[in-house]
Amino acid sequence: MGTLVTLDLPAGSPVADLPWVITIGSLGDEEDWEPVVCGPYERAHALALAQAVVADEQLMAVVEPLLPRPDADAIRDEIDLARAAADDDSDDGETDEEYETRRVRPGRPPTEAQVREGWARIAARLTRA
Repeated sequence: MGTLVTLDLPAGSPVADLPWVITIGSLGDEEDWEPVVCGPYERAHALALAQAVVADEQLMAVVEPLLPRPDADAIRDEIDLARAAADDDSDDGETDEEYETRRVRPGRPPTEAQVREGWARIAARLTRA
């Protein structure tokens, strides 16, 4: 059984509506290959697909939101926010071992038609003015 890593979002988080990607790589040091990045997906589809892929294999899947930004300045702003958050995290004394982990039973992955419908919804959200 593999590992799935994702953000634990509070209910109603606007981040849940962003497009999400799945990065799948080797879980251990025995295999040496470049991770595979797939997406974009709606969050629920990304989680279900990742769970289906890692359910029976020693793989790690990271499911994370894409941050569509229209220009370099907006990307720089995100980098500044990430750096500030990292500085705040280093001040609280928390270590990696303190993160919560949960076992999740894999559900049914979405069908190809459902994924394509999700892509249409993502495209509509990204192109709205």
